[in-house]
Amino acid sequence: MRKSFIYTIIGIALATVSCSDMYRPTKDKVSDDDIFSSSSAAQVYMARLYSTLPIEDFKYQASWGVTYNSWLGSFGLSGTGEAVSREGLCHSFTGEDNMYWGAGYTLIHDANHLIETAPNYSDDLGDAVVDELVGQGYFVRAYTFFKLAQRYGGIPLTTSTIEYSTEKEEMEVPRASEKDTWDQILADFDMAAQFLPEKASAKGYATRFTALAAKADAMLYAGSVAKYNDNVQGRLTGIGEKTGNRVIGFEQSEAPEVSKKYFEEAFKAGMAIVNSGKFSLYRKNSDKYQNMVDMWRDESSTENIWVRYYSYPTLTHGLDAYSSPCLWHSPLSGGTCPTLDFVELFDGLPRYDDGQLRVTDGDTYGEGNYILYDSPYDIFANAEPRLRAYVILPNDYYKNRLIEVRHGIYKGTQTSIQPIANYDYGHAAESYSSLGIADLSIGNSRTENAIDSETNMTLSGSCGPFAHDFEATVTGFHLRKYLNPDMADSEIHEGKSDQPFILYRYADALLAVAEAGVELALAGETTVDGEDVLAQATSAIRDIRDRAGADALTSDLTATVESRNIVRRERRKELAFEHKSKWDIRRWRVIDEDNRDEFWGETRDASLFSNGTRFRFRGLYPFYSTSTGKYFLDEHFQCLADKEYDYHPVDYYWALPSGEVSKSKYIDQQPNR
Repeated sequence: MRKSFIYTIIGIALATVSCSDMYRPTKDKVSDDDIFSSSSAAQVYMARLYSTLPIEDFKYQASWGVTYNSWLGSFGLSGTGEAVSREGLCHSFTGEDNMYWGAGYTLIHDANHLIETAPNYSDDLGDAVVDELVGQGYFVRAYTFFKLAQRYGGIPLTTSTIEYSTEKEEMEVPRASEKDTWDQILADFDMAAQFLPEKASAKGYATRFTALAAKADAMLYAGSVAKYNDNVQGRLTGIGEKTGNRVIGFEQSEAPEVSKKYFEEAFKAGMAIVNSGKFSLYRKNSDKYQNMVDMWRDESSTENIWVRYYSYPTLTHGLDAYSSPCLWHSPLSGGTCPTLDFVELFDGLPRYDDGQLRVTDGDTYGEGNYILYDSPYDIFANAEPRLRAYVILPNDYYKNRLIEVRHGIYKGTQTSIQPIANYDYGHAAESYSSLGIADLSIGNSRTENAIDSETNMTLSGSCGPFAHDFEATVTGFHLRKYLNPDMADSEIHEGKSDQPFILYRYADALLAVAEAGVELALAGETTVDGEDVLAQATSAIRDIRDRAGADALTSDLTATVESRNIVRRERRKELAFEHKSKWDIRRWRVIDEDNRDEFWGETRDASLFSNGTRFRFRGLYPFYSTSTGKYFLDEHFQCLADKEYDYHPVDYYWALPSGEVSKSKYIDQQPNR
């Protein structure tokens, strides 16, 4: 079937979908006989399901929700600390403007219809095609349940087709308990893995290994919630008033065993991928940096498990237009600005005793004199290659162009320069221009990059922070991961990008094995299905760190919080800018003020970046010194497009759409809302 015809049919099918009622079925324009009489017709049905899956890729913004829109495409702005932006898109992940609910149940209805109907057409389609269609139905249902459960906890479990009826009560399904919800997700992913083939029948479709990867992802979430809810004030559990079901959280007496069960399932799913021998970490280029640049666009990668494909001009996104450095301003740019807090996760950086990046010769970044560099990039000379592949560092090169980043020019005569700002949280919002330093010239024009007459240098370089809200970096860093370095400059415009988005890859499986393995060891389990959980966890982390060029793991992982944090830190690094960190810190329950010391996957003094329920992130700002002809670097809270985040324990579970609750006798609102 020609692609143009498929897209036409998909467009017509999508136009028939109504999300106004949670249980209203799609008004089909064709009969089941028309859909399932041939495999090509069934593919159109499948294409419609996949086009409405709640996946998070280039067309997802956490603040907006599942809108399938790549406007202002950027990553990591959802209070994870990975990145910030000058736009109003930066928010703690406490909800989405477009709440995901009705569209999910329309999709679940169609998945149920596929599961129930496809077996009736085995004579027309053949057993293999029917099995795959059934498997796809289970996968779509499981994945949609999973995405709903992440947001709300216990949800209505509609596991059979509910036909539209004038008797509304016949269509009502109450919220299940959170435990029953995760058990259903587990069962559905297992069914999907049972029926799906090992090789996709069409690009972008789920396989057995996709189902296993998604299962591992879901079970890590469920296991973490069951365990770490206890660390949050009030235990984050409650009974629905309408049903009496425990719609959020778990019974305290059963939580440890439930958690262990889910971690076991995550471990087994990850190991099934590992032991299949069909995947490996991408290692085509011996240069570790270039290898990790290439891997995002190589469709033949042995690492890819599930990929969302794009193709110009029919299906595109806008990442390069919105997140490239300001040299490619067209009309926007610099939308993903990694933070210094994130950069500090990586190995090979000079540090103070507390782990923060060393920029002075004192004991902390507010003491001593600045260390001087020929270029701001020099401080990263020994950093692990993965960092440079993910982040465009100040004064590094991208597309053979110098990404020149300055925040200003310092004209003081001294050659030993002391820290210029206040570095406590109370002064976090102070901009450099507000300090009144006579010898400091700061770029402050939104329309032009002023030239300093004495040095003939632009105050902010070609890509530095011009001023509040301008489309240049506000932290000193730019996104590199997923940008297309081979894209012609003339093509970097809205809706011209078509690189694929990797939804699950072999690294996800390894990290699932590692995290679940350490969690099981902490719970007293040493083996699962004959596999030594800590040995497998250690092997997985070593493999990932070796590919990344990070420091070698010097000892095996053990049943300790320290080893758990090694794994978490590796997840924070490896999976950054993939829409996964926001779910990780949520399931680990480390965003609220009582648990924020572990926000970064390692123990950090949260008082350095937060105050009560509120917290901030930092940038790295290079200044050129005329007296030395060198650069000094100042680390400071983001003071351009000033942003402070807020989070409360209640935010770990979002409120259900009020309209769904008010019109129903059975659907409970969250107990704490």
